[in-house]
Amino acid sequence: MEQIKAYLDKVAKISQKDWDFFTSKLQRNVIPKKTIFLKINEVENYISFIESGVVRLFIPKENPDKEITFGFSFQNQFISAYDSFLMQKPSLYQLETLTETSLLSITYADLQEVYQQTQIGNLIGRLTAERLFLIKSKREQNLLNLSAEERYMNLFKERPELIKVIPLKYISSYIGVTAQALSRIRKRV
Repeated sequence: MEQIKAYLDKVAKISQKDWDFFTSKLQRNVIPKKTIFLKINEVENYISFIESGVVRLFIPKENPDKEITFGFSFQNQFISAYDSFLMQKPSLYQLETLTETSLLSITYADLQEVYQQTQIGNLIGRLTAERLFLIKSKREQNLLNLSAEERYMNLFKERPELIKVIPLKYISSYIGVTAQALSRIRKRV
């Protein structure tokens, strides 16, 4: 709980009453490595804060080598199939842990209650939405403006520990190249 408190304290002062109400709605869940915890066509019912671990967002394909990885979330970040969560409609993609992952999660219904009953609720919701939007926007801009090699370098400048925990096939999909092209990039770098 201290990690999420530190994260939120960076942007706003939270009263003890609001904090107690908010944390009473959080559920801790430890998910084993390589577990899909939201499947395609399921409705996302949670927004979660990652206490530890790495999560991959991807579109599954019949051939696992053709899966499209389009996002990663890490420790001290929020994770959700946010479009599914907001609309309460089936997700078009999946969420999978790449390492053992500890999450603090709040349900859609509980978050609505936090919005209504606390002064801090709307801020928490807005911050989560902004963070998820910025990740999406940055990814789109990188795909449009940077070469595959630049996307690869940026990924590891921002998160150098990734090389140890994310399989190369997911990295190649994420930066939009084949595994062979990624191998050539890695040799040059």
